Amino acid sequence: MDEKAAVTRKINIAIDGYSACGKSTLAKDLAKVLSYTFIDSGAMYRAVTLFAMRNGWIKENGVIDQKALIASLNTVQIGFKPSQEKGKSDTHLNGENVEEEIRKPHIAQYVSQISAIPEVRKRLVALQQDFGKEKGVVMDGRDIGTVVFPNAELKLFVTADVEERARRRFEELKSKGVESTLEEVKKNLAHRDHLDTTRATDPLKKADDARLVDNTCMTKDEQLTLVLGWVRSLISN
Repeated sequence: MDEKAAVTRKINIAIDGYSACGKSTLAKDLAKVLSYTFIDSGAMYRAVTLFAMRNGWIKENGVIDQKALIASLNTVQIGFKPSQEKGKSDTHLNGENVEEEIRKPHIAQYVSQISAIPEVRKRLVALQQDFGKEKGVVMDGRDIGTVVFPNAELKLFVTADVEERARRRFEELKSKGVESTLEEVKKNLAHRDHLDTTRATDPLKKADDARLVDNTCMTKDEQLTLVLGWVRSLISN
């Protein structure tokens, strides 16, 4: 593709959407083609969830010791380091590569609850905004266009039918050797959708000026081609 050569100025691209809608795949593909930096904001919240779990602040009954977590947030360092083997960046928590662990179901089970804690969001939003100061960033999450990058030149809201999202996530987990059932995955997605859209702090919603991308019936290439057309239009003006 000629997109790399065509870029005359850098913009920030904010991508929001539901779990398992393919927004991270889109973000990674855009970053690769445009030679931009990809930041997986969801991975940052997953890393904090792992941090809380390792410290015993998430109880078996699902209750979170928010006071203990909040008091230790200043000790949490999250970064992204390129992996030559994988061709993408891995998430590091306090210097440790936790990319594989944060993708497991036991983390997904609690990440929405951790994400709803205002102090956690405040800390991570500040880190995310620092990433975008120099432009040329593609970031995906649930409040990127509404909170993190409200002035992003391109905002996208990605969605897909819940049945299709459950199928995609189930296939992803199966490919990684993670045992689950399609019904369990669908139930988890529905639960996360509810938590993400109803939380009091920075709930998931479409920014007024975001472009809607329903990829239920789209291939990855079709989705990428559509969005690259929008990017080219913006950077050429």
